[in-house]
Amino acid sequence: VHLVESGGGLVQAGGSLRLSCAASGPTFSQSHMGWFRQAPGKEREFVAAINWMNANTDYTDSAKGRFTISRDNAKNAVYLQMNSLKPEDTAVYYCAASMSIILTRDGTRYEFWGQGTQVTVSS
Repeated sequence: VHLVESGGGLVQAGGSLRLSCAASGPTFSQSHMGWFRQAPGKEREFVAAINWMNANTDYTDSAKGRFTISRDNAKNAVYLQMNSLKPEDTAVYYCAASMSIILTRDGTRYEFWGQGTQVTVSS
């Protein structure tokens, strides 16, 4: 699975962004998909994930109520709608695909990664 993120940018606190991840490859529709982020000087962290059946989602506590992950298997795409953005959301956001049996927050269980898209939230 080849992944390409887009949609990042500069936004003021309280604003919204929608990240997109375009996937190619025959196994996308059977892959769980996740979004991760990495801020300068910090480790990569889990943000959200959605299973391959588009039935279950998982969010880190800081994303709950503000972010929504979704996917369109017909378009080979996964999205992250981010609302009420905060300066602490500033990071490079990565899309990732996992062939794991279960939906997971563990980044080591994701085999495929995009190149990342920068999100900057100004105060």
